[in-house]
Amino acid sequence: MSAANLLTQLSDLGDRAAAEADRITGALGAIKTLILETFGPNGLIAAYFVVAVLALVIAWHLTKITFAALKYLVVPAIALALLLSFVLPYSFVNLFPATVVGCSLVLLAKG
Repeated sequence: MSAANLLTQLSDLGDRAAAEADRITGALGAIKTLILETFGPNGLIAAYFVVAVLALVIAWHLTKITFAALKYLVVPAIALALLLSFVLPYSFVNLFPATVVGCSLVLLAKG
């Protein structure tokens, strides 16, 4: 692949990304205009608060899911595989997938 061809592909990719960003920004601008026309500046401030609260709630739930996965999946799977590798004639690398599956089922049942 020549450098000119690669540069052309990168330029095309950049143009498509810019067009997509412009489309999304245009939609957001239209929503902002609609809120301003319907509810005024106070409605726009309320909409900003709603979006901020929703973003915080989503971030909080993602954080909780991450820590639950660490608590009920990653740490126990590593510990079980390590302990079983001392007891059984299999290596850690062979036992780890099985312990991940078992701990995944526990996490799934835990909900």
